[in-house]
Amino acid sequence: MTTLASGTDTLTRDALTVLQPGFTGTSAPDWLLRRLGEGLASVGLFGRNIASPAQLGRLTAQLRAERDDVLVAIDEEGGDVTRLEVRTGSSFPGNHALGAVDDVALTREVAFELGRRLAECGVNLNWAPSADVNSNPGNPVIGVRSFGADTDLVARHTAAYVTGLQAAGVAACTKHFPGHGDTAVDSHHALPRIDVDGSVLHARELAPFRAAIAAGSRAVMSAHILVPALDPDRPATLSRRVLTGLLREELGYQGLIVTDGMEMQAIAGTYGIERGSVLAIAAGADAICVGGGLADDETVRRLRDALVSAVRSGELAEERLADAAERVRALARWTASASVSAQASAAASGSAPDAAPASASASGGVSTGTGAGAGPGSGSGAGQDIGLVAARRALTVTRSEAYEPVGEPPFVAVLTPVANIAVGDETPWGVAAELARLLPGTETGSFAGGEGGNGEDTAPAALTAAGDRRIVAVVRDEHRHAWMASALDALLAARPDTIVVEMGVPQATPRGALHIATHGAARVCGRAAAEIIAGH
Repeated sequence: MTTLASGTDTLTRDALTVLQPGFTGTSAPDWLLRRLGEGLASVGLFGRNIASPAQLGRLTAQLRAERDDVLVAIDEEGGDVTRLEVRTGSSFPGNHALGAVDDVALTREVAFELGRRLAECGVNLNWAPSADVNSNPGNPVIGVRSFGADTDLVARHTAAYVTGLQAAGVAACTKHFPGHGDTAVDSHHALPRIDVDGSVLHARELAPFRAAIAAGSRAVMSAHILVPALDPDRPATLSRRVLTGLLREELGYQGLIVTDGMEMQAIAGTYGIERGSVLAIAAGADAICVGGGLADDETVRRLRDALVSAVRSGELAEERLADAAERVRALARWTASASVSAQASAAASGSAPDAAPASASASGGVSTGTGAGAGPGSGSGAGQDIGLVAARRALTVTRSEAYEPVGEPPFVAVLTPVANIAVGDETPWGVAAELARLLPGTETGSFAGGEGGNGEDTAPAALTAAGDRRIVAVVRDEHRHAWMASALDALLAARPDTIVVEMGVPQATPRGALHIATHGAARVCGRAAAEIIAGH
């Protein structure tokens, strides 16, 4: 078992235990290993920490050599938000694509395979899935990270995702409680506010969390949002009414409550990370997520000392901190037993537990004209290819009567919006790489009009670059970017045979000779779209 450093008192160990910090580099720094010996029980991983599955396996083994029961967490939603495949794009479509198919067996199977890959690399806690109902189509941070705008659909797929992920031995962390879908502000930048009454919250936002709790979600992540109907004064992460009164007492949740990143401006810019962390633990949170931006020993020391000082001053009850630390340790014990169970189950059955064949239902991917259908190889048992199976089934394809298939290498014009912080700008997206594989000689260009820019200024540059090649225009959330819609108008006016690929939430009316909605920008979504364009 883990041996804690001598001289580390119980209070200090508990303060370290509730932290989930990050670090830089692809191997564990000395300071992190030392903190694990002093009581730190969790580590958060991000794209900067991952070069390959083999390297990740070595890193997690290094952490466990110092503390065998360490929780290794990651923000791996699949789809647009990937850390495991941050430099290549995800092998799995995200929630919105799974919601478009609306086959809970497929969602469960995708989550299981994603969890299996994480577990194989030594990761045992995933800050996923997003249970947010994307009721505000202008939401700048959730969007395709949500299963959709329908509450019942989001609830059933959240439960399926939790079940699949945890069957692989990886704890699910359902987020962002009590629901981040009806926001127009990104909490990375400021404090969002949801002004709806309690009855709407209970019927809409909370339903997917009830489903996740019923499915046994081992962790829930709080949102940095102000919901006056629940607490007019403090954001959910810092609200005892929300975390203890609502989540613990009313909904009966007994698992780990994790905060969203404390360095996000919704908290850091208003309360500061030290004060925010103390208030969060006092409100009922059990683990403090920090490390997406602040990733050093100084941050760990500051938060540890803030918690210890708050207990000694009487601001934070020592029993509350001890209870939080014990919940962290309880989750670590669960992951150890779940990992053994998952390995035994996989060895016995050779397949995903409780996962029906992915081809059992093809209710999603409805097309106008001749759609993508399930695509080749869409049966269950695809294992490594289940993400591509799901991406193919998620396509919505609309063809005009004048559409002519692409016979020569096209020009791909990517109309590029500013990526939100959760997605990041490291991960490649689009269809150009996959089209180049299928149609060698395909060329591409990226065009950004800016949020205040005029798309008519963007289109001429794309038309010039394309020359006489067929144009494939790739957009992401066209409905949220006026410049993008304007640029697309100009492209279609000049070149009516333009193909449009929407890789965000497909709210805008389909247009173009061929319109493909992928419901996400994962690598497999790009491949599925490229197959349609190239006639494969």
